[in-house]
Amino acid sequence: MPVRALVVDPSAAAAVRLAEVPDPVPGPGQALVDVSHASLNYGDLNDARSGRIPVGAVLGSDAAGVVVRAAADGTGPAVGTRVVALTAGAFAERVAIDVGALAEVPKGLASAQAAALPVAGVAALRSLRAAGLGPDKRVLVTGASGGVGRFAVQLAARAGAHVIASVGSAARAAGLTEAGADEVLIGLEGLHRPVDVVVDSVGGPQLVAAWNLLAPGGSVQSVGWTSGEPAVFAPYATVGPAKSLNSFVIEGDAGADLAVLTELAAEGFLRVEIGWQGSWDRFEEAAEALRGRRVFGKAVMALGNPL
Repeated sequence: MPVRALVVDPSAAAAVRLAEVPDPVPGPGQALVDVSHASLNYGDLNDARSGRIPVGAVLGSDAAGVVVRAAADGTGPAVGTRVVALTAGAFAERVAIDVGALAEVPKGLASAQAAALPVAGVAALRSLRAAGLGPDKRVLVTGASGGVGRFAVQLAARAGAHVIASVGSAARAAGLTEAGADEVLIGLEGLHRPVDVVVDSVGGPQLVAAWNLLAPGGSVQSVGWTSGEPAVFAPYATVGPAKSLNSFVIEGDAGADLAVLTELAAEGFLRVEIGWQGSWDRFEEAAEALRGRRVFGKAVMALGNPL
């Protein structure tokens, strides 16, 4: 029987529409999951319009739900287990998911909260890890009011770093001090001391400014480019003491990192902030709110499958 899904359609509003797709057939190392909640990322909106995902293909990466058929090879969670996953084609009522991309959702963590963790949480965790996070570091997080940013602020603070959160306006600074930021700035105004780590999701001129603030041996992790603006480096800006600008993409199975994040969230050490929540029938509304930077934290859609 077919299942409903959000598929790429350039002629539709937000380049996405609800449609019916074939019921997925899981492979030996895949579990079949009935999805109850899915999280919308800025990258999903870009994917829908970029041509990277074919017309008619299911969009999305973040999903939470319940296993309705365990993997045939005996690996992974049992039927009835609540899970969260980072997987392609997540915006569907039922998805076949590699067991390595899954983590069990602990008791005490709502599925809507779990669904908000995969892309944003894993990007924050892995980018900080790649940059060499430590308790003696000064960490700058740009776009700190968004999904990746809010998780990065909390994770860096938990590691004992001095955290500087950069936002686009005073209105978007709400809650960041409580999340662990030692300083909250509008743009990079007032920041003069060098930083050791930058997690940048803005790109453009702010990426250039962050690079100029980087201490010798430091690292900029470029995890997004929400500004849509070019980054123009002055001549000789890259000549001097060694420091690095790293591209970033989530590769490989995310299950182990999702297990870490869900445990932190369930124990209250990682706050999941949902700034928009509603039915996936309201996808266009969620997309407009995300593009308009009116979402603090994550946008989470309910797909209708009961838990």
